[in-house]
Amino acid sequence: MPRPTDKNSLVAQANEQFDKMWQMIDAMPDDEKLGTFSLDGKEAHWKRDKNIRDILIHLYEWHQLLLNWTKSNQSGDKKPFLPAPYTWKTYGDMNVGFWKKHKQTPYNEAETMVKDSHQKVMALINKYSDEELFTKKHFDWTGTSSLGSYIISATSSHYDWAIKKIKKYQSTIKI
Repeated sequence: MPRPTDKNSLVAQANEQFDKMWQMIDAMPDDEKLGTFSLDGKEAHWKRDKNIRDILIHLYEWHQLLLNWTKSNQSGDKKPFLPAPYTWKTYGDMNVGFWKKHKQTPYNEAETMVKDSHQKVMALINKYSDEELFTKKHFDWTGTSSLGSYIISATSSHYDWAIKKIKKYQSTIKI
């Protein structure tokens, strides 16, 4: 799927991937939604995420990063996307922190949280023009990138990641 280059395709792709993820989840019986993963993979997230709730919480927390970062910078409080002390080299530790923070969050709450945060991100997108979303360096706080690039990372790209994990999980329970 081509990377969005305008607001309409950004919104469409984010919503399509989000809906695709929910179609997969909604088709699962409750015991599978609440089941524990036994997935193998080289990347840390294969060991970190133990169930669907963990995936949903991960998505929710990345929505929060985007929403808080945008709000702070738009109000003149210059903040990096990743909160201190994290960097793009150490954000895996941040993800583990999100996982630990939500170990006791019930599945139904995680579902509500991510659905709500997705809607907030969609509302955020609608505040900006194509130029504001896709012109690199339009905002000084996006560095050498565009705001749209950050949004893609927190939405459609992350939803695609979630879909792949859910598919892999489903393949292990259908054996």
